[in-house]
Amino acid sequence: MSNITLIIVIVPAVLGIVSILIAGYQMARMRRTTQLRERYGPEYDRAVDLAASQHEAESELRGRSKRHEKLGLRSLDSSEREYFERCWSDIQGQFVDDPSIAVRNADLLVVEVMSVRGYRVEDFDQRANDLSVRYPEGTQRYRQARGIAQANENGTVDTEDLREAVTSYRSLVLALLADDEDRTRHSRTEHDNNQMTERETQA
Repeated sequence: MSNITLIIVIVPAVLGIVSILIAGYQMARMRRTTQLRERYGPEYDRAVDLAASQHEAESELRGRSKRHEKLGLRSLDSSEREYFERCWSDIQGQFVDDPSIAVRNADLLVVEVMSVRGYRVEDFDQRANDLSVRYPEGTQRYRQARGIAQANENGTVDTEDLREAVTSYRSLVLALLADDEDRTRHSRTEHDNNQMTERETQA
């Protein structure tokens, strides 16, 4: 077989292999992107908006998962859970008389529950990122509630904004109080709980 014949046979074969490898890489990358989108939901879009590229955003999200694995989180025992449930009940009662104080205390309660569960709570952005690994929807609402709480300190929000913040804090508190095995049940009832909160805060 001549050299020309070898080239004619080998070159298409090599190009075919390269094409297969490229296609495989692209499919694997698309799968990773799909998995990250499904896992992080709105947090995925937020990460992409803040990053210089999609690749950088996805790398940051994978970094969140690795950090989360090292946190050593624990479930609450029954007495701790009951204590925090009473705290939340008090906050809901406070909202009727003083919505501003209720929002401030709700923000503090989230931090306290997170600390007991084993999260690092020194920096808001970091604890929000850590939360997003398990509670992406709740984290988005937490960021919004935190923004309202900060605006509340400047007196630039109204009662409806404060009600929205309390509802968001409630959703996150319930998620944090639930044991890991209860989170599926919690997600099914979260909508009903939020509607109950809205009725309570309007009373």
